Amino acid sequence: MKKIISRIGLLLTLLLMVVSLSACSSSASQKNVLRDDKQTKTITWGVKADTKLFGLMDVRDNKIKGFEIDLAKAMTKQILGKDGKARFIQVTSQTRMPLLRNGNIDAIMATMTITPERAKQVDFSRSYFDAGQAILVKNGSPIKNVRDLNKNGDVVLGVVGSNSVQNIKKFAPKAKVLQLTDYSQALTALKSGQGQALTTDNGILYGMSIENPGYSVVGGTFTKEPYGIAVDKGQGKFRDAMNNALTKVEQSGQYNKLLYKWFHKVKGFDFKGAER
Repeated sequence: MKKIISRIGLLLTLLLMVVSLSACSSSASQKNVLRDDKQTKTITWGVKADTKLFGLMDVRDNKIKGFEIDLAKAMTKQILGKDGKARFIQVTSQTRMPLLRNGNIDAIMATMTITPERAKQVDFSRSYFDAGQAILVKNGSPIKNVRDLNKNGDVVLGVVGSNSVQNIKKFAPKAKVLQLTDYSQALTALKSGQGQALTTDNGILYGMSIENPGYSVVGGTFTKEPYGIAVDKGQGKFRDAMNNALTKVEQSGQYNKLLYKWFHKVKGFDFKGAER
């Protein structure tokens, strides 16, 4: 009898959990993010904190700094006015989508490439940075481009949740891919000899090469990786506000100033191709 009662209790508990989760999901889908953010005068952005030039934690003051951080602040002012505040939550390639869908963040600006697969889950703004996938190798490496990695036994390092891993399989199908949690771990693995090259977008790799002069970006880009701001499905007005804000930041000349601030020291960076 006690076992029966215990099982009934467990079933009721599970039922209540399902109902609760369903209610939360329904509530999230009906949320008007733009209206709520205007009321609180705050936009909560999901950003990277391990990606130099775009978003990197400064251990001196525990603040995330980079091109995407400054761009998010500028766009927040355009959307919410001069009193608008940008709040930042650290994300990774793995966590950014779940955090957005759960309502923990309002928008993602985290070196996220616009792809058809991702567009099925989120809505994207237009591109705010046109990157391309490349490879980072140790200076003096015999690897000069992505095709040099197409050998049995070569290991290419990537990050879980990044589309770079899938792309490398197309260009170097014989290479083995080792996926790490974030870029810091991937770079550490490259330095320790766990792989012959690290692959991701060229903008991210440029940041690594600046901090680590013993490593270089080689071979140019072999894909097009337009970065977009992701918002949850059903938030069309919020997405439109993002696009309008981006246009205003570009037209004011602020975009190009931020671009110069963060990338003018990057060897080989094409300003003419990136300016807007």
